[in-house]
Amino acid sequence: MTEMRPFRDLGEHPVWVRAQGIRKRFGPLQVLQDVDVCFRPGRVTAVLGPNGAGKTTLLKMILGLVRPDEGTVTLGDRPVNGEAEYRRDIGYMPQLPRFPENLTGWELTAMLDDLRDFQGPGDETLLDAFALREEMDKPFRTLSGGNRQKLNASLALRYGARVLVLDEPTAGLDPVAARVLKERVRAERDRGCTVLLTSHELGQLEAMADDVVFLLEGRVRFEGELVELLTATGHEDLEGAIASLIQEGRTLITPGALAADRAAPAGAGAAGVA
Repeated sequence: MTEMRPFRDLGEHPVWVRAQGIRKRFGPLQVLQDVDVCFRPGRVTAVLGPNGAGKTTLLKMILGLVRPDEGTVTLGDRPVNGEAEYRRDIGYMPQLPRFPENLTGWELTAMLDDLRDFQGPGDETLLDAFALREEMDKPFRTLSGGNRQKLNASLALRYGARVLVLDEPTAGLDPVAARVLKERVRAERDRGCTVLLTSHELGQLEAMADDVVFLLEGRVRFEGELVELLTATGHEDLEGAIASLIQEGRTLITPGALAADRAAPAGAGAAGVA
């Protein structure tokens, strides 16, 4: 198996991701209400919640695809305000990649390099780890579901991004490929990357996550380390702990409290160290 080495050590330049005072309404539906969270560098944070909890909307705000009605989202010291420059620091793996069906893997790579104004060389470690190179000359429409997901992951991790947003990253992957990706996610964390994960496969998340942000009815009901969540709920696994939070609908830790306690040093901005 190819070694999951860090592509680019971030050293003293990791990126904190913060959402402060976030409120968002779609028509009569209040999707997010008074959300304060902080995603730390060098940590893998699982963003969890039942359907309709607001987690997808929160992640889209970080990506700049949805704007809050109130509040701010920042990456380091840069606000997410519609400008494209900050997106260079983000690697995004969508749940269902909507790539042009007629393009080959190499053509998709060239297209994304061009869109990002990326001069390279890119990280192709996952292409080798997934044994995907022989598929890269084929049109995307001809790839199997598993190979589409492997290409999706390879492109998201190609650019040495300082923030990774991974939506259902192991869905459709066989056990070997899922293990490869999990090892790579851990390597990204170890180089100082800020990693955000969401998935319905709680067992996979538990194997990767350091921290958990749990949303229910648009509010943060828990923010903290995975081990703290298990201790607070009295459960031995993430599935049991999340089920307990949903059934009881309670807030275990005041939203924003841990973010404030673990905030970057004043003035650190994009160079704050966890």
